[in-house]
Amino acid sequence: MIRYLVISLFAFTTACSSLPDVGLADFHLPFRGEAVAQESGPAMVASANPHATEAGLEALRNGGNAIDAAIAIQTTLSLVEPQSSGIGGGAFMLYYDAASGETTVYDGREMAPASTHEDHWLDENGEPLPFLTAWTSGRAVGVPGVIAMLALAHDDHGARAWSDNFTFAEALAEDGFAISPRMQGFMVRVGQMRDVSTTPDMQAYFFDEEGNAWPVGHILRNPEYANTLRHIAADWRYFYEGPLAFDIVDAVNASPIPGNMSVEDLANYRPAIRQPLCRDYRDYEICSAPPPASGGVIVNEIMGMLENFDMASTGPDTVEGWRRFIEASRLAYADRDEYIGDPAFTDIPVETLLSDEYIDARAALIDRDTAIPDVSAGEAGMPGTSHFTVVDHQGNIVSMTTTVEFLFGSNRMAGGFFLNNQLTDFNFRARNENGELTANAPAAGKRPRSSLSPSIVFDENGEFVLTTGSPGGASIIAYTAKTLVGMLDWGLTPQEAIELPNVVARGNVVRLEETFPAEIATQLEALGFTLDANRSENSGIHSIRRLEDGTLIGGADPRREGVVGELTPPSAE
Repeated sequence: MIRYLVISLFAFTTACSSLPDVGLADFHLPFRGEAVAQESGPAMVASANPHATEAGLEALRNGGNAIDAAIAIQTTLSLVEPQSSGIGGGAFMLYYDAASGETTVYDGREMAPASTHEDHWLDENGEPLPFLTAWTSGRAVGVPGVIAMLALAHDDHGARAWSDNFTFAEALAEDGFAISPRMQGFMVRVGQMRDVSTTPDMQAYFFDEEGNAWPVGHILRNPEYANTLRHIAADWRYFYEGPLAFDIVDAVNASPIPGNMSVEDLANYRPAIRQPLCRDYRDYEICSAPPPASGGVIVNEIMGMLENFDMASTGPDTVEGWRRFIEASRLAYADRDEYIGDPAFTDIPVETLLSDEYIDARAALIDRDTAIPDVSAGEAGMPGTSHFTVVDHQGNIVSMTTTVEFLFGSNRMAGGFFLNNQLTDFNFRARNENGELTANAPAAGKRPRSSLSPSIVFDENGEFVLTTGSPGGASIIAYTAKTLVGMLDWGLTPQEAIELPNVVARGNVVRLEETFPAEIATQLEALGFTLDANRSENSGIHSIRRLEDGTLIGGADPRREGVVGELTPPSAE
């Protein structure tokens, strides 16, 4: 069964690229090995940073619900994990309301300014800008959507005052926090990749007068961000209509390669409310975000193809289990690249892509003894990111993937936070070889295609089973699907599924994480797969699963600094 419907665009019709190998293998992550599965009472938070997890727990302790915790987590991540997400970016939130049994998608994806056109990423010679040039340009910044989205979700479901959800991050910004090895490693790498003097706010924030990145353990304070949070806590519209809006526009439109954002672009931004995209998988129903997020379609397409096979009998220690996963991923990614874009601008064949007939035909291509020589899209009838999850005491659930796109977004700052570079998610060439506009071409007011895949799984009775998701750009889809297969087919705990080696199969090259078993890799090569091994796949999967007795067990990705936090029932505290 497929369920897909846009129910509201909130008064206006309206992941993230994968980080490269940034060479952080030599940096010790202080929480590696401590992010273990935990059984708990009825409330749990799993996020990519211990400060953020504590912010969510504090919100729950003080009368908040999952939505309130999400606001506290997001505003804290913006401070302590700015390389990945922040209030200057966007997000998709999947929310399950326990009282009504309804699941809703809140779409806070960034939008292109009104000045955007199909040649947005072409230089004066009609050639696409190199990515590293585009990355920090003003043209890269989309109108941020996460604050407006959180405000809408809070209006609908929040349990405590909006302003109360900002106090944790505000205090942390004022008092300061110790720079972690992971954050410091990214600071160093940015300094190696580009001339940070072109973004003076970032230079002053992260580097000393000699141009050296602050060391691990340095107490980083951000009173400007604390002041921004105080204003947003008083009225969220300050972000879009107050003095901060003018600061954002000034930062975007500054040299080099300025953008052309206006204060009207900010004032006109509206989040979207959408129905989740859900499809049956064996005895479960998997729900995720619909387009412009590609995760809901493509994760479900991968899982739908795998449903044709007995995955339980081919576990993670077999070549056949991984071969099937790889081929399903390759086929689904080809469809993603061809068909998915902003549904306000592009007709997307969602029903066809997830129909039994189409998926069975794609799955038939997997039923072979060697690698598919080449993959292409099927005939469907038409031509830095972070993830966290919360289950509160009432059983409400948030699965939210949030992003500023590449490393520290555009590297441009306003109000003490980083602005996204999300418009680099558009196709740099708007037209294909036939001269036709692609589904993900730049356009005014358009949301770029996203790979965000926040997911909630229900059983055949509609009861909550698990929630999961990941950062990682286009690789998000593979990370999320791997975790679902691990838990639903291979019987793994959230932590065990998260710690499976990541395998990303897009096109004709299969990327294997360095921990992937060498003997299985050798067998895959013998079957004809082209492997790119020994890579650092920078996932950040966070999952919570409900056990049969109603207790919760969580998992946090040891590839980041995340932890799982639990709360016992209020009456037992």
